[in-house]
Amino acid sequence: MVHTGQSRIGYPSIGSWTTWGLGTENENLPGFFVLLSGGRQPRVGKALWSGGFLPSVYQGVQCRSQGDPILNISNPDGVTRDRRRTMLDALNRLNQRNNEDFGDPETLTRIAQYEMAFRMQSAVPEAMDIRDEPAHIHEMYGTEPGKESFANNCLLARRLAERDVRFIQLYDWGWDSHGAGKAEALNEGFKDKCKQVDQPISALLTDLKQRGMLEDTLVIWSGEFGRTPMRENRGGTEMRFVGRDHNPGAFTLWMAGGGVKPGYSYGETDAVGYSPAENPVPLRDFHATLLHLLGFDHNQLSYPFQGLNQKLTGVQPARVVHDVLA
Repeated sequence: MVHTGQSRIGYPSIGSWTTWGLGTENENLPGFFVLLSGGRQPRVGKALWSGGFLPSVYQGVQCRSQGDPILNISNPDGVTRDRRRTMLDALNRLNQRNNEDFGDPETLTRIAQYEMAFRMQSAVPEAMDIRDEPAHIHEMYGTEPGKESFANNCLLARRLAERDVRFIQLYDWGWDSHGAGKAEALNEGFKDKCKQVDQPISALLTDLKQRGMLEDTLVIWSGEFGRTPMRENRGGTEMRFVGRDHNPGAFTLWMAGGGVKPGYSYGETDAVGYSPAENPVPLRDFHATLLHLLGFDHNQLSYPFQGLNQKLTGVQPARVVHDVLA
């Protein structure tokens, strides 16, 4: 629901809505990149960056930190770039004929995707190679080229933003802090996760600002829910590991750059942090505000599907939270 506005699978993600509405300024790279860290995908998987019912060209493209950045980005042994071009020209002629016969819009998407993939074979390896960054940048981010890490992904996000990629989404696994074991405990694993992300987040914001990019780049950090204020006892009577349960009713996110007020807090919970008490912001209002910051009217950004003009904010009224805007 955080990523698509709906609790049901099959709806477009925020990144897909954005790239569909704004397009892209780099014809050699996808407009929507997804970078993963933490050792595994989110449980919901690729539905979080799906294009849903939008044309499939707008879904997120997942990249890897090891090996080829994108699967099959390299030609097989014995296949030259000229041979690949000849094959694609023949395939495109067949797809054009298919489109003339049947008029399926997905055929045009397929043609565009093949052409994009050909251009990506040169552009993606260059964009995703952080080894040419100077030593002081690696020191600032805490990056280790060739490894999967949130730090590497933060640096990659800056490199992709420099190349006019429209929407870049980072996912980091390992924050489900119930306290069932060391990795999930607030007093163990949670502290380690905070140490992993604190330096690269600070570096990313500093780097964007010193390059003059932060004012035009909206950075958002959030989990998918909050945590309850009471201690969760999953470790038996000894309670060696301290954890908290899920709390979907109240949680915090922050935004930086891109037209938001710096150093400003909006909304409060009750005294124990369980429920919203002042200036609550439902997800649809957050989505309306996010779209406003990206230049959209959330009521106008819609796509016809199953008899409705579907929107990221859904069919209920939504408002832009103007108090958080600079």
